[in-house]
Amino acid sequence: MATRRGGAAGTERVMAKLKKSIENENYYEAHQMYRTLYFRYIGQRKFEELENMLYEGSTLLFSHNQVESGLDLAKLYIETLKEGDFKPEDSKFVKICRLYDEIPRDNVDKASFLSTCLRWANGHPRLHQHIAYSLWKQGKYPESRQHFLHSCDGEGCGSMLVEFQSKKGFNSEMDLFIAQTVFQYLCLKKHLVAAVAFYAYTTGHPKIQRGPPYSNPLLNFLWFLLLAIETSSSLSAFTVLCEKYKKFIDRDPQFIQYLDKIGQLFFGVPAPERPRGMFSGLFNSLLSAMNDDSSDEDLPGPSNNSIQLRGSRASQPPPPSRNLESADLD
Repeated sequence: MATRRGGAAGTERVMAKLKKSIENENYYEAHQMYRTLYFRYIGQRKFEELENMLYEGSTLLFSHNQVESGLDLAKLYIETLKEGDFKPEDSKFVKICRLYDEIPRDNVDKASFLSTCLRWANGHPRLHQHIAYSLWKQGKYPESRQHFLHSCDGEGCGSMLVEFQSKKGFNSEMDLFIAQTVFQYLCLKKHLVAAVAFYAYTTGHPKIQRGPPYSNPLLNFLWFLLLAIETSSSLSAFTVLCEKYKKFIDRDPQFIQYLDKIGQLFFGVPAPERPRGMFSGLFNSLLSAMNDDSSDEDLPGPSNNSIQLRGSRASQPPPPSRNLESADLD
């Protein structure tokens, strides 16, 4: 009992000295005291107290421009989450995001700190989402998009892409921004998230008229593709769709690679037997056999071997929760 009281008294003395060091702007001494308390609390397995103390200490040192000291405590904070078996949850994600924001962009440890955080959280989609919004605020759109892809926030991703394209893209690239993102979501087997991102982008972009159908052929292709996946359409419908829109798909050579993977995941295209990175035999043969002079026209309505729309709602955009239900594939 006496030892326990002595330990508590010793901690109180260190905390009192720590406070005085901060007041006297003796940040080096304060940093060392935080480390002393870290090892003391780790030995006593006081993880809850340590988690709060390290977070507050790190943000305090960052606020006084003590970057290296603040970063050191931030790293100890993540170690504490691991040692204390803390569950990945929003309260911790908010703190991690705050610490990540405090680290200067040009600091060599910024990326490795985030990697450590993501490993602790097992790549939790919510942590990716928090980081995506943080990067969005900083105007780091490509980095934000990468983290949105690993989240489940299609609406946020679509809204971010509207700002990204409006500020950084050309008018001719308006459809390419969302096309790449939709394809990548689909390659990650996130077809519902892809549909929500598409809806958020096409309804939120000031230069895109409400659809479907859209005045832009590639946007129509994306809508039909999402519809085909939603309705579990056949491989033949998928191949006809790709053939009809081949001219617009060919605008980016990478699109055909995405579609090859999407065909395997959703339409039963056989996986390639060739080394990774090569197209599957069936789909590659299909594309090679396509007529380069195939119709450039959009698919405006019902026809043989084409996508048909049903119902009076065909001209309205699909709601995020049930995407593309107003149409079907033959």
